[in-house]
Amino acid sequence: MPLSENEQRMLEQMERALYAEDPKFATALEGNGLRTYTRRRVYQAVAGFLVGIVLLMAGMVAQQIWVSVVGFLVMLGCAVLAVTGWRKAPKPGEQPVPGAAAAGRQEPRQRRSVMNRIEQRWQRRRDEQGG
Repeated sequence: MPLSENEQRMLEQMERALYAEDPKFATALEGNGLRTYTRRRVYQAVAGFLVGIVLLMAGMVAQQIWVSVVGFLVMLGCAVLAVTGWRKAPKPGEQPVPGAAAAGRQEPRQRRSVMNRIEQRWQRRRDEQGG
């Protein structure tokens, strides 16, 4: 539910007052550290991906298959790191939600239920074809 204009104005006044009283504490609450960490992680993953491309090409030029395989694996690992880092990066102005940890705990249960449904469908199909 979005905030009304009055509530948003009051929130902005409270933020300004917090910055005026204790700017160090206010900047610590912003979460810039996490945002910087995830951004740095994504940049490192992109650099690693480029190194993987170089290894892949070098392996092809030198006709060393193992170097190409290592390059591909580096590219794959860095792509996974970049995507997971990008998803975890908070949006500008977004604060971590206290209930986010609880939502994260519910997600595996949903996945399990999806897996259970898939397994049940698979079992039904096997039974129908076999019987």
